[in-house]
Amino acid sequence: MNDTLQLTGRHTGQIPRLTVALIRALGNTLAAGPAADRLCIVNYHRVLPVHNPLLASEPDVAAFSWQMELLARCFHVMPLRKAMAHLQSGEPIPPRSVCITFDDGYRSIHDLALPVLRRFGLPATVFVTSGHVGKGNMWNDRIIEAVQMLPDGLLDLSDLGLGTFSLHSLDDRMAAIGLLTERSKYLPPAERSNVIERLVTLAGATMTPELMLTQDMVRNLDRSGIEIGAHTVTHPILTSLDDASARAEISTGKEELEAILGKPVRLFAYPNGKVGMDFDHRHVAMVREAGFDAAFTTAVGAITRDQDHFQLPRSRPWDSSPLMFGLRLLRWLVQGRPQ
Repeated sequence: MNDTLQLTGRHTGQIPRLTVALIRALGNTLAAGPAADRLCIVNYHRVLPVHNPLLASEPDVAAFSWQMELLARCFHVMPLRKAMAHLQSGEPIPPRSVCITFDDGYRSIHDLALPVLRRFGLPATVFVTSGHVGKGNMWNDRIIEAVQMLPDGLLDLSDLGLGTFSLHSLDDRMAAIGLLTERSKYLPPAERSNVIERLVTLAGATMTPELMLTQDMVRNLDRSGIEIGAHTVTHPILTSLDDASARAEISTGKEELEAILGKPVRLFAYPNGKVGMDFDHRHVAMVREAGFDAAFTTAVGAITRDQDHFQLPRSRPWDSSPLMFGLRLLRWLVQGRPQ
């Protein structure tokens, strides 16, 4: 397969020609100097059918479409495996090179993102939490849905050490979701489960259908040229686990995905991905020992040849206009490795 998927549609032409010309020209100029021989990785989780203020960081289909159009017209989008091969072989990296990844394994990647990627002929990699394939939802999604369903008033979780939260407005609920997610993230898994079960009980409603990829969807993504990478079994914060449990999360996640695909899984992404906080040198060694070729963090910056291939950066683009979105990627390329 070439660098891109087979086109199944036409570019929609949403990006102004002047924006495209400016980003390409500036990118070529920078690639001859401070951004030479570098690439950056944009990272997503899911794509929404329509905008949801409680998931403001996730693009809806319309936003994702113009972002992919901008990447297709202004950047050289490479399959992540091919980009890694360039790094390992010493082959020059084309100017304005970018890779696309998704974390966790939401089924909206299959249902909503894949058609857009096909339309623009773009490759991507999906890092899948194997334990959620075909069953259950991520713990953070259960928090979001429960808070969304709770009645107006005061949410009191002080007995769980999490404090109280006002739920009188949309802004209140957005703030509560952010705080509960951040405070629960670093709890031991059993304590985090207690928090979620309390919220679900208080919400008193049936949760929505499962949000994660099925095995058939994972296989179809692979057949469509979307590479599958590993993201542990249950998406724990690795530093919260003992070494044996962390090693099992890393290696078993790989094995379970390989059983689904019938082929090796070579790339890994650290859950949450903050260096020194969510994983450390022990987990880097475990990923190497498990047989992966490269691993990825959530640090902001570009990939350069002098970086450890098991701590490579990638980040989420936040900008709401094509010009600023493109300029941010160029800034990452100029910045180089995370600072």
